[in-house]
Amino acid sequence: MLPLLDENPTQRFPILTVLLIVLNVAVFVFQLQRPEGPSGVGAQNGVYYAAANSQQGLACSYGLIPDRLLHGHRQVEPAQLPDGRVIPACEELNERHPRYLALLTSLFVHGGWLHLLGNMLFLWVFGNNVEDRLGRVRFLPFYVLCGIAAGLVQSLVTSSDSTPLIGASGAISGILAAYLVLYPRARVWTLVFFIPLRLAAWFVIIAWFLFQFLYAAGQSQGGSGVAYWAHVGGFLAGLALIRPFLMGRPPSRPPPRPVTIP
Repeated sequence: MLPLLDENPTQRFPILTVLLIVLNVAVFVFQLQRPEGPSGVGAQNGVYYAAANSQQGLACSYGLIPDRLLHGHRQVEPAQLPDGRVIPACEELNERHPRYLALLTSLFVHGGWLHLLGNMLFLWVFGNNVEDRLGRVRFLPFYVLCGIAAGLVQSLVTSSDSTPLIGASGAISGILAAYLVLYPRARVWTLVFFIPLRLAAWFVIIAWFLFQFLYAAGQSQGGSGVAYWAHVGGFLAGLALIRPFLMGRPPSRPPPRPVTIP
């Protein structure tokens, strides 16, 4: 299911949601300015390699590597290509920055246009209303904390993985959880098998979460390239944090009713 838009107007323009989308797109455009890595480089014997100046190298530098986050430094020999070039291990590139910083920077790196656009669509559909309800001061910390929780959960489950975890989906999962608590009866236009349907938000979000949990439960160590446990962790963090973050906020105002002219 792919959400397209919701019928839930906001009281204020969602400036932080827009800025997050702009920042994610800007980072991805910057990433595209780098060359593709050489062929024949990638995962070898459980170790991920990438050329330092390549697009993959940027993901290694700023992505979240579970093995390094939990275990610190590990000596990994570089790979040598048939043409004599030496390619560093992903963890070596990652060690150029503090390992805990990756819990934040990994939220702004994406693996491709589909990865980016899918995440930004979810962020726009659900994030604008959550920002409107939380307020601009609280929205960004809520988003970041959900993303950090998502990264920690994925790292604990795949503790020996050296593949970088990238993408905003963990933080956005927390946004979905907040939307579920705040606006369960809002209507969301959703593409289901290429058919647009007007569905209740609670149905769309719970169905999405169940799919993530089922995929995560059937995922082996290293997984399929999708961090489903990060989605689960971010969602549970959003459920746990949304009520505390609402403390002290004024009650939400009902949307204005349309004026009928006799």
